[in-house]
Amino acid sequence: MLSKLLIALALMSLCVVIHASGVTSALRWVRSRTNSTRQFWRVTWFFVRFAGWMILLHLAEISVWALVYFWRDAIPDLQEAFYFSAVTYTTTGYGDVVLPGEWRLVGGVEALTGILMCGWSTGFFFAVVSRLYDAQAKSAVRS
Repeated sequence: MLSKLLIALALMSLCVVIHASGVTSALRWVRSRTNSTRQFWRVTWFFVRFAGWMILLHLAEISVWALVYFWRDAIPDLQEAFYFSAVTYTTTGYGDVVLPGEWRLVGGVEALTGILMCGWSTGFFFAVVSRLYDAQAKSAVRS
């Protein structure tokens, strides 16, 4: 059981690294774009790209968990491992695919990690929206 918890801790840590790298990259991109987004469709397209980037980060993190499940034979089929990981990470939890007994705690850690990473993305998205609208409000006052 301890070895499985160490695997879960390593996977959680890797997800944090992936997310931190992706958020840092997105923040640089956002800083270079917030002053030039004033029209409705430009702002909308900006948010679509931004949301897509955040989803890609989550998919990368889901993939890491899935590949470990498959590599360590916790789930024998790669497609099923991706499905299980996505359902667990997002806490949908259909229950149609389950891990073997010795891996179930790892699945719980994945769900907790998914909650944290999704919350981080939500907070970051809110901060970006606030920054954009603050910049637009300041720009409108100056005009």
